[in-house]
Amino acid sequence: MTFNIQAGAYTGSYREYVTRSWQAVLPHKGKIQNLAAIAKLAEGCDVVGLQEADSVSVRSGFRHQVEYLAESAHFPYWSHQRNRGLGVAQPGNGVLSRFPPSSVRAHRLPGAIPGRGALEVRFGEEPDDLRVVIVHMALTAAGQLKQANYLAELVRPYSNAVVLGDFNCAPDSPALAALFADRHLRPASTLPTFPSWNPVRCIDLVLTTRTVKVKHVEVLAVAVSDHLPVVVEVEVSRHCAETLAALTEQT
Repeated sequence: MTFNIQAGAYTGSYREYVTRSWQAVLPHKGKIQNLAAIAKLAEGCDVVGLQEADSVSVRSGFRHQVEYLAESAHFPYWSHQRNRGLGVAQPGNGVLSRFPPSSVRAHRLPGAIPGRGALEVRFGEEPDDLRVVIVHMALTAAGQLKQANYLAELVRPYSNAVVLGDFNCAPDSPALAALFADRHLRPASTLPTFPSWNPVRCIDLVLTTRTVKVKHVEVLAVAVSDHLPVVVEVEVSRHCAETLAALTEQT
């Protein structure tokens, strides 16, 4: 699953970005209720990529949101990449996993305005082992182009990769062309995910290499963020499955 959780806040219209702007800096009990609902959604998944998940900050009520979700949904492994440290808010990418990663690497994505990142989760260290990369890209086309080129270089050596997250642009955007060059990656879905109250834009994407077989895709209609989550069922190669089993046995 990939989900931009808006730091636990829910927005129900464009007007509420203004009228409920206080949610960006202050905690409230509705965020805990939303996080509990997100944890329920995550329970049926093996790997969850999160965007706009706060570490310990004012607006999260000094609660680490990724850790809270891991505990609530019973994930034994989690990690967080803080992309901005603003005091009142510390958003970033997060991962929840039922499989033990062999390593997790945080990448700073290029751009004129800092604060965008990619969280690379490795399940094995060989080039043909599974990689899951969680991203949150820039709002501008120029920034997206730079970041897509960076991601293309990052995943090019890997034959079994899933790149998922909030790309802030559609899969047919010229900015993403580098990711689809030579058919290395392909979108699992073009279903709209934003805004959650009237989804018309497909910006929350799951991209896979050809060796990762997509079996089912679903966008969940839930009112807990300004984005909708995307759930994808995939079949990985026998080699990747064996590596995941070996990593699990070692823990």
